[in-house]
Amino acid sequence: MARLWKGAPVAAALSERVAAQVERLKQRGVSPALAIVRVGQRPEDLSYERGALKRCEMVGITVKQFILPDTVELTELLHIVEAINQDAAIHGCLLFRPLPRHLDEAAVCAALAPSKDVDGITAGSLAGVFAGSGSGFPPCTAQACLEILDYYGYELTGKRAVVVGRSLVIGKPAAMLLLQRNATVTLCHTRTADLAAECRRADVLIAAAGKAGMLGVSHIAPGQAVIDVGINLDADGMLVGDVDFAAAEPVADAVTPVPGGVGAVTTSVLARHVAEAAARLHGLGG
Repeated sequence: MARLWKGAPVAAALSERVAAQVERLKQRGVSPALAIVRVGQRPEDLSYERGALKRCEMVGITVKQFILPDTVELTELLHIVEAINQDAAIHGCLLFRPLPRHLDEAAVCAALAPSKDVDGITAGSLAGVFAGSGSGFPPCTAQACLEILDYYGYELTGKRAVVVGRSLVIGKPAAMLLLQRNATVTLCHTRTADLAAECRRADVLIAAAGKAGMLGVSHIAPGQAVIDVGINLDADGMLVGDVDFAAAEPVADAVTPVPGGVGAVTTSVLARHVAEAAARLHGLGG
């Protein structure tokens, strides 16, 4: 029976450190603040937004929300992004994606000031992740995977890691972060030949393909650490991951649940990034 790697204790430990950092910044006259930009009412966005609001309140970060209809024009959205760029009281911006199809998402991401990109959506931040330079911030969910492995004492050096999912939001940056930690990484996707065999070779399996229950019993091998990033609704409207939890739990060494796994850690990473962005902007160590 797999150990259950819950996100709550990881998030709590992170939040404690962030709250202390925020307090130190406030004592030096800096009040970290996050802008949230949401277009439309996608359920997954609303769920993440609630978690982010709760986490920021918990650690003392101010949040300013920009809620727009899914019919918003590109010019208006770009105007809001530019206003966030120019507002010295805002230190980070969380932009929910994907945007509606009529909007040029690449243009919106490119418009955000790199210094306020706390979720790795700009080219500059992603370049920092891929180069391993430490500049910018990696996408929060990708970083959350590493935070879970660290919290539960998993040593990545020399381990074989398989990431299923090749998006710039999670899959590719997670692979780069794993490489930086000396894992040997295979990046897979829905068109990988014999995906199940590739997954079974992994010591660490990160599922981030965005398809409910995609990884089943044939993908899991004994002794694996399985990080399930997926957030999907099944036919009954229940929240499920990309991994068939019932199939993985009897076989894997450790597995993150959905819900209750990566999501809570992601909001804590977001809060930490905002605090660090505020410290950088004002030339403070935090």
